[in-house]
Amino acid sequence: MTGLKRFGVVAGLGLAAACAVAGSAQAQTKVSIGISGWTGFAPLVLAKEAGIFARNGLDVTVKKIPQKDRHLAMASGDIQCAATTVETWIVWDGAGVKTKQIFQLDKSYGADGMVTRNATASIKDLKGKTVAASAPGTSPYFALAWMLKENGMSVKDVTVVNMEPGPAAQAFIAGQNDAALTYEPYLSAVRDKPEAGKIIATTLDYPMVMDTFGCTPAFLAANDTAAAALTKSYFEALEMIAKEKDKAFGIMGADVKQSGEQFGKSAAFLKWSDAAGNKAFFSGEWQAFSAKAADLLLEIGLIKAKPDLASLVETKYVVGK
Repeated sequence: MTGLKRFGVVAGLGLAAACAVAGSAQAQTKVSIGISGWTGFAPLVLAKEAGIFARNGLDVTVKKIPQKDRHLAMASGDIQCAATTVETWIVWDGAGVKTKQIFQLDKSYGADGMVTRNATASIKDLKGKTVAASAPGTSPYFALAWMLKENGMSVKDVTVVNMEPGPAAQAFIAGQNDAALTYEPYLSAVRDKPEAGKIIATTLDYPMVMDTFGCTPAFLAANDTAAAALTKSYFEALEMIAKEKDKAFGIMGADVKQSGEQFGKSAAFLKWSDAAGNKAFFSGEWQAFSAKAADLLLEIGLIKAKPDLASLVETKYVVGK
């Protein structure tokens, strides 16, 4: 009888443990996030693949969606959160897709750029030429508009051929178009083919590419704890990169068909933003850049009116309540 009792106790404990595991799995908040293969977004992939999201109570699905379509995926409910450039959230708001940025991902330090033929002496020489860039409302298109404006020109002074960053770089290497806007890891493909052309300008010359992570207001309202966990997971991914760089680079590189070494070279042209960096960013820099970006977006006709910028961000996850 004693043995049966023991068996019953053990069986009961086993059942309790199984229920606890099942309960834990059920407790994980499901969230789908939309990104691209941009090097700056890679820590989100690392957080997924290294189990960081899961450890923090999140069941995350990462979906690769072109920037021009990401807001449509949010509007349809296919994804609840996304990564994109700061000014893009303004465009999405103008298109009626409401979102709130909750943490900064990265800032480009040469990872985004314009490539031209070797005979092109300056950006001003592109007047009347053909430039490949993603569709209006995307980071490459905005970068093109920004660089042209800084040189006394506008997108009306060139012929824009809409191509995504990867294909734009490959087409340029193959001899198509006079210039192209692209980013890492595709920009390095041009670096490796100097006979095809040169990088005439990057975000070292024009510091205007910075990325943030945001979600729909509905998701944030219903999942405050999960939003905090998403933020925490991103910072933990950065900590893993610092402590286990080779392993982390290997995981992130594999996602874009790069070796860990190749990924590391791409990553050298940007800086990921940790908790301290985020607090500083949302304490003034975000506001100043968003205001300037909104002016340019209005000027080039991508928005009809400047939005209430404060409505596009929720800083409590990084700055505090």
